[in-house]
Amino acid sequence: VATEGGRIPLGPEFVSAVCLLTDESYQKLAMETMEELDWCLDQLETIQTYRSVSDMASNKFKRMLNRELTHLSEMSRSGNQVSEFISNTFLDKQNELEIPCPMAKTREWKKRPHHQTQLEGQGTLTQISGVRKLSQSTGLQGSSISRFGVKTDQEELLSEDLENINKWGLNIFRVAEHSHNRPLTCTMYTIFQERDLMNTFKIPTDTFVTFMMTLEAHYHSDVEYHNSLHAADVAQSTHILLSTPALDAVFTDLEILAAVFAAAIHDVDHPGVSNQFLINTNSELALMYNDESVLENHHLAVGFKLLQEENCDIFQNLTKKERQSLRRMVIDMVLATDMSKHMSLLADLKTMVETKKVTSSGVLLLDNYTDKIQVMRNMVHCADLSNPTKSLDLYRQWTDRIMNEFSHQGDREREKGMEISPMCDKHTASVEKSQVGFIDYIVHPLWETWADLVHPDAQDILDTLEDNRNWYQSMIPQRPSPPFCTGDGEGDGEGGHRFQFELTLDDEQDGEMGVEEGERGTEEGWSPMTLNEILALQSDLCSS
Repeated sequence: VATEGGRIPLGPEFVSAVCLLTDESYQKLAMETMEELDWCLDQLETIQTYRSVSDMASNKFKRMLNRELTHLSEMSRSGNQVSEFISNTFLDKQNELEIPCPMAKTREWKKRPHHQTQLEGQGTLTQISGVRKLSQSTGLQGSSISRFGVKTDQEELLSEDLENINKWGLNIFRVAEHSHNRPLTCTMYTIFQERDLMNTFKIPTDTFVTFMMTLEAHYHSDVEYHNSLHAADVAQSTHILLSTPALDAVFTDLEILAAVFAAAIHDVDHPGVSNQFLINTNSELALMYNDESVLENHHLAVGFKLLQEENCDIFQNLTKKERQSLRRMVIDMVLATDMSKHMSLLADLKTMVETKKVTSSGVLLLDNYTDKIQVMRNMVHCADLSNPTKSLDLYRQWTDRIMNEFSHQGDREREKGMEISPMCDKHTASVEKSQVGFIDYIVHPLWETWADLVHPDAQDILDTLEDNRNWYQSMIPQRPSPPFCTGDGEGDGEGGHRFQFELTLDDEQDGEMGVEEGERGTEEGWSPMTLNEILALQSDLCSS
């Protein structure tokens, strides 16, 4: 027997005890031992494989993306701006801060004007800001509930729009037009009716409509992009992704409720500026949340706080355990909409794709919370980044809106004498190049990985994404200098190399856990390492 002090020879008493075991007892002991070993292997897989490989993949993805963005930034001024935007928005740099030397810090402090230490939008930190009393009552009686939860004189047109509630690419702009600008309320009402969630969780109809109207009123109508239109679009997109055949019967009703609710509240009370803007201006929100996922934490706080308003608690009939479970899931999903977490989410999803288990019917097998919430996080993240996968006419409207919102932030930064954020200077931003870069470096890798997870259910979405990318590529003005994102410099509109992540389990393949850029292969002397090699290395490290 092995012990800390070495090996002890087995005595005759032990041998005799083993010999006395009956066949039945022996089989029982063997089964129990096998179950214990299976559990140990599951723990090792979770601890050493899932998390560690995901972290390694994430770090590799970030390094390769940074190198590609550096190359892009050297091509042109607009390329530099696109590169900075992608880097600042989608890479989490909180652990990459440069520590200034004490002398430099002292000089900087002496030069800093006193007014710069004041907080923008000062106020009490003991309350959740953003929750306000509405000027118009949203209280309803059960008998006054309209067909789609909103009163409108264009009900038939709205009915025609919402017939597409179960289809990818619902025209949410028409829904808003025909619902007196209540797209979120009527979309959520229709989704809950389709899924029978109000009956399942005993949600009073008047309470649901009151909450949804209150929630929608806390989205800012003067914010061009992050308003209730966007929330409705993300909620409906999440509803569709939940229905993909590969996920059939994977999620419980409570998990579905959590996902759709998270999508609905994920940007509530958005001020139309970025997290970095709030941090740079020493805003109250940045102070409250310690610069970490500032807006996402705020959206969660407001969303849950609104449940406490009069006749707004749509979860009143859930058990305490169900409420706690739902809250945990919603927090996980909304925090994952922080775009700086994108690379980590993508790495996790990539790892899951390579290690996924499916049933005989091809449905994903997700048998624990870690796996389920990982898919749900990425699902809402995909829905949040789904504009380029919709029809071109819808995509262009969303693009105009986000660029206008960026421009407004740039104007505010200019007024304050701040450095203007990438893509926020209306005088220099290139819409076409930004969208091609956005698709190539962010949207396509994410959706391609999601499509691998639910194969073949998302192929149409990928095809639309490709068409939209090519359209924006073709709209880039042709110049003598090499155009953006082309590999051959000819500007033929097809795009050159494609930024692609590849993680493989196969020892025989030459694919790398990282990025394959067209025909470039590996660079900087980095040797490909497969997942099996990583596991072997980890095993050696653990045993040493």
